[in-house]
Amino acid sequence: MIVCVAVVGHQNNPLYIQSFTEADDALKLHHIVHCSLDVVDERVNNPKKSGPMLNETFLGLLYPIENYKVYGYLTNTKVKFILVTTDLDVKDADVRNFFRRFHAAYVDAVSNPFHVPGKKITSRTFAERVSTIVKSFGFSSAG
Repeated sequence: MIVCVAVVGHQNNPLYIQSFTEADDALKLHHIVHCSLDVVDERVNNPKKSGPMLNETFLGLLYPIENYKVYGYLTNTKVKFILVTTDLDVKDADVRNFFRRFHAAYVDAVSNPFHVPGKKITSRTFAERVSTIVKSFGFSSAG
């Protein structure tokens, strides 16, 4: 089950963060997302350590923490997508598919002429689309 998704700008500024749990966990999930940015920066700045994926946007499993697994994705414009899940046996194909759909929703949101680049994403349509993607991920990984 996906418990949190985030979009972080190229200067590590949060553009969108949504948790799908009780309010008690929200702060902890925000902290996990923030900590994962260090791992993303390490992988981007030290490409030889991350293996043969030099041009790969999917960063894979960033790290497991407590009952969560944190995955990362980096766009060509250095915008980072973070996914926090409680599933311990997630398939890479499911996560890649999630990030592909999440990236498409992000592109649509920032392509809006009223969106100011580098500012938080406040689009209700984007939030609804993200919720739909998150719900479909839960069903596809369970089946």
